Amino acid sequence: MPLEAMRYDITPVGLHYLLIHFDIPAIDAGDYALRVGGHVRRPLRLTLDQLTARPSTTLAVTLECAGNGRARLSPRPLSQPWLGEAVGTAEWTGTSLRAVLDEAGVETGAIDVVFTGADRGVQGGIDQFYERSLSLADAMRDEVLLVNAMNGRPLPPQHGFPLRLIVPGWYGMTHVKWLRSITVTERSFAGYQQAAAYHYRTTEGDSGVSVTRMLPRALMVPPGVPDFMSRVRFLKPATEVIEGRAWSGLAPIVKVEFSSDGGRSWSAAELEDAVSPYAWRRWTYRWDATRPGDYELCARATDAAGNAQPIAQRWNLEGVENNAVQRVPVVVREPAEQQAPADLG
Repeated sequence: MPLEAMRYDITPVGLHYLLIHFDIPAIDAGDYALRVGGHVRRPLRLTLDQLTARPSTTLAVTLECAGNGRARLSPRPLSQPWLGEAVGTAEWTGTSLRAVLDEAGVETGAIDVVFTGADRGVQGGIDQFYERSLSLADAMRDEVLLVNAMNGRPLPPQHGFPLRLIVPGWYGMTHVKWLRSITVTERSFAGYQQAAAYHYRTTEGDSGVSVTRMLPRALMVPPGVPDFMSRVRFLKPATEVIEGRAWSGLAPIVKVEFSSDGGRSWSAAELEDAVSPYAWRRWTYRWDATRPGDYELCARATDAAGNAQPIAQRWNLEGVENNAVQRVPVVVREPAEQQAPADLG
């Protein structure tokens, strides 16, 4: 997602970030059916028409890739080289997962609920369909949805047509796309994407800690105009309204701070209400940029549980959960000094 797209409360579909592990599967809506089985009393087979006819809910939900910020780490872990753009907020429409599981009748002793997508490939030397699980308690949360529409339209192929999982507050790897089956199990799921991938670990051989909910993060829309290669921003001297978004999957965002000196000093930004409890919050700060010079702009978020963004990067093997503060280099000069367009914002 281009960071300037944070100007939208709801990210347009074509600007929302994407990460697709294998290939986008070809699925015929007329032949599609979701199978719900495993440790249940009444296995289900639900067609797309049956799913869309069920009671539905629309929620604005912010999704972020667990590897967002990976490219800032050094040495860079081998995977998708996200800088900070792997995020977006959409309105997702679907039916309650809990209601589907209740209809299937979860048996006593159930532990996990496994979600299997139709996308297949090889990772870690294993031929697999993409699969993730939730504990039964997490799967039964009211806000977890089986989604068939995005921003008021049927899911596009790249976002999981005809059905995907949405788990508000969790990193993107949880929201299984092209959902083909849901299986309730009596034991903890040990599939590759759950047991091997998406773990915070700093040494080879360490099992690490599984990635779950989004850590707090604030991002700003870079002000002014960019240098093509370095992306350093240029501004003419003026009072500049800096804007951005902040979110956390752990607790609501309660504070965003802004710095123009690389994080040595901080000032409180103004926060607006979120469009839903699971969506990012817009923030603004009026920055006195009337003095020419070189600046490093930073933003950091704090949530209601006291979780705050760190100043420094936290290196790990997979490059996950790097929520260190954003840094944007800015040069404030009169337009004539920069040989750039006269209107520099």
